[in-house]
Amino acid sequence: MSDEHNLPLPSLPTMVNDRNEGNNNVYNESKDSNEEQETKLATVKMLLETIGQTVTVAFPLRSPISELITHFAKELRMPENILQITFKEKVLDNQLTLSEIEVEPNTTVSMELHSKDPLNEPLRPYKPRQDISMPDVITVRIDEDQNMSRDVVVEIERNNFRKPYLGGVRHRMTGKEYHHASAQTLPPQRPDKGIIRYCRDTQTIQSRHRVIQTTNEQSTQMSKPGYYISTENDRLLTPKRYQTAEERFEILNKKAIIIQKYFRRWLAKRDVNTLREAFQQRIQYELEEKQRQLDERQRRYQHDLDRRLHPRTKDDFDVLYAALEKWREEEIAKINATKQGAARKAALALLVDEETELLATIDRYKTEAQKYNKEVNIQRFLERIAQPKRWKYKDGSTTEMDTPYSIRARELMQIYNTITMKFLTLDERLDILLTLKHTVKEHDSRLTQEIIQLIDREADLLMRGIKEENLSGLRQRISTLFLQYIKTPTFNPGVVRHLKVPQDPVVATEQKTLYCRSCQKYYPSTEFSVSSTNAKVGKCRQCLRLENIANKRTDQTKFKFLFKKIEKDECDYNDGARCIFFLTTNDIEYMFKNIWDSHSALSEESDVYSLTFVRWNRREEFSPWNCILLTLQEAIAHLKLEDVEGSYSEPFRKKIRYKHAISRSHFVKLVEHVNNNQEQQQANTSKDMTITAIKIGRQRGTPTAMTNTSA
Repeated sequence: MSDEHNLPLPSLPTMVNDRNEGNNNVYNESKDSNEEQETKLATVKMLLETIGQTVTVAFPLRSPISELITHFAKELRMPENILQITFKEKVLDNQLTLSEIEVEPNTTVSMELHSKDPLNEPLRPYKPRQDISMPDVITVRIDEDQNMSRDVVVEIERNNFRKPYLGGVRHRMTGKEYHHASAQTLPPQRPDKGIIRYCRDTQTIQSRHRVIQTTNEQSTQMSKPGYYISTENDRLLTPKRYQTAEERFEILNKKAIIIQKYFRRWLAKRDVNTLREAFQQRIQYELEEKQRQLDERQRRYQHDLDRRLHPRTKDDFDVLYAALEKWREEEIAKINATKQGAARKAALALLVDEETELLATIDRYKTEAQKYNKEVNIQRFLERIAQPKRWKYKDGSTTEMDTPYSIRARELMQIYNTITMKFLTLDERLDILLTLKHTVKEHDSRLTQEIIQLIDREADLLMRGIKEENLSGLRQRISTLFLQYIKTPTFNPGVVRHLKVPQDPVVATEQKTLYCRSCQKYYPSTEFSVSSTNAKVGKCRQCLRLENIANKRTDQTKFKFLFKKIEKDECDYNDGARCIFFLTTNDIEYMFKNIWDSHSALSEESDVYSLTFVRWNRREEFSPWNCILLTLQEAIAHLKLEDVEGSYSEPFRKKIRYKHAISRSHFVKLVEHVNNNQEQQQANTSKDMTITAIKIGRQRGTPTAMTNTSA
């Protein structure tokens, strides 16, 4: 026995007709006919064969079968891809319509609904929807005031009818239809008062004409015989002396003078207040600037003290060696001034012993710093090879992409950080050793075999209860070998770009090497510091460092600070200046001490941290022969000058030109190099102009003439 259910007519689907720009006329002619076909319906009797139910539904002829499947999937609460419809023992395609399978409008057609997987997901029984049960009368409480409220009884009307079709609009570009919606709530009805409102009499206007006198003309009421008006509130006005035009002008002139006097007084008070505020602001600025300088000096002093107590870098040790050399010279001068003969020799011997102890202390600091820097450098190296690739855009945003190499490097970095951790439990240590063993097992080599042997040895010792203090050497060997494993390109391909020694033998042979005459060894060209005044390659960096420790013991921290400040200022110009990048810290020190006498050219200020080198002529790039040493405030004022030659006196300009001439004579090689670069730039510019002219001539159709001209 089959159950048959009649479903309500579903809402007509929105049909979007594709419109071709070349067939606009055909579309406009067939527009009305398409709308009529879309509204034609057919009755579909759908047989749910496995459960023996029949469901009747009205469906448009132009809608695809996929919408019918979607409708039954929602009703049966089943996925759409499981259902399929057969008609005359044939499975229908989801894109077909009823009109394409020769179904006439207003007719009834029988179809069958099946499940593609009847064993796992059979058809569910169809359950018709029940009406929602709600009460007929509800009570609504309305709060009228803070402490007052009233109850209103509301009756609910149940209208089980289909909303009428009120028309709609169609989008001209997309062809979509938008239907008007009808309101469910009825409009309020006026109470019936027994008066006929809609009739001809109530809608007829009767007009009447009246003459109205305006209020422009008015009269006053005066006392007269038989009528009395009170004079209690009247006022008696007496005319004053007649005033001539000259007298009135004189009065106005006096009043204007009074107004101008008070206005000028107000202007003067405003200007005085403005000057007073500017003066107070200036005093406040000077106090803040002075406090800032004191704070900065205190910060530098504290930073210098920290560098002396906890040295980490080469510059920190240069500070220690420079302080030691200064102390040694002071002690020697004191001994020479106070002692003679054998006492002097004994004091000098004691001084040598004290110096030796201080050097040994510095060496201990250096050992600790090397150990600390080694760990920091290893961690930086691992983070650098594990970073993803980045692309930076003009708006400042960046895009990152992880490659297989970066992912592999990140995994190895995490394993290395874990095996170097301390205070791990026995289970955690064994777990990380097992992970490390499985990681290195992927490759078979002498290095991986040695790591596996050490891992097995530590695991065996841990299981025997050996103390962790006795395993520190073994763990250090494991971490060192695993770091070597990470630096091997065969096991970690992403490390190739970060190795100092090229892995390609061809590149390694092509790398330029130089000979150091001091230590008599060959090094890459990057291990030599080339000065702008030397014609030959001097000593390597290691020999210069040893020479500074043994002989000179100079501290160039201040001049490095000054050099970085000059480089930053030149980069801010963004005009292609390159001469500053040929200079070194030694050149800046020579310019500061020997050429500019270690003080400002204007104010004689000698603090390096408050001085800077700026361009003498700001339109030309910075160079030793186009610079001036000034304080920071003086440099700001100097760079604002448009005409430098006319802003300073002639003796001062002669003094600056003399210092520039000394700089040219000292930096002869740099002058030649800059001149050669300028000539090459001019040649390249003229060549580019010639090529551009040839291209323009060819575009204009005269290539022969332009070629002859360029030749």
